[in-house]
Amino acid sequence: MEVKVLNVSGKETGVKVQLSDEIFGIEPNDHAIYLDVKQFLANQRQGTHKSKQRNEIAGSTRKLYKQKGTGGARAGSIKSPLFNGGGRVFGPQPRDYNFKLNKKLKVLARKSALAYKAKDNNVVVLEDFSFDSPKTKNFISLLGALNFSSEKTLIVLPVANDNVYLSSRNIQKTKVITVDQLNTYDVLNAGVLVFTTDSVKSLEEAFAK
Repeated sequence: MEVKVLNVSGKETGVKVQLSDEIFGIEPNDHAIYLDVKQFLANQRQGTHKSKQRNEIAGSTRKLYKQKGTGGARAGSIKSPLFNGGGRVFGPQPRDYNFKLNKKLKVLARKSALAYKAKDNNVVVLEDFSFDSPKTKNFISLLGALNFSSEKTLIVLPVANDNVYLSSRNIQKTKVITVDQLNTYDVLNAGVLVFTTDSVKSLEEAFAK
């Protein structure tokens, strides 16, 4: 699959990049995508939720009233889940939501997500760029030149670039990552994928390993 390379002004440079069919041209596997996204979202959960059971509630253990003769049900403790302020039955406890996925499946999921974006023509390749200093105005101008101001945009760089990252940090619907941070969820969550010519090469090298 050939993609035209654009410059930061949004104009064609006359250069074309060949996207690997082994990455962008495979038949997507929906179940692999589902599992990888499920794991990604599970890993975001802190798992620190906690409610007190009746043995953890501070309170007296004396009987509230006599067992017989009241006309009501007997009650043994103020800490019973039946009373306001009592312990909770089967409440949430701290737990780890992480689960294991095989590396090959995760690779297949990422390739499948990239293939979907390529099929929908939502992959753009820019010539390599950088900013002299972190300025949000420069990044907004870049998005405007590419007509991506209203799109959810994921920009993939070959290596970390602080000036580009800091320039994009305050802009909604925009995320800047490096090739080694690429994941299935971010690819699918973005409306448009923007690579640089070097990040395309780095991506193909990473999948070739």
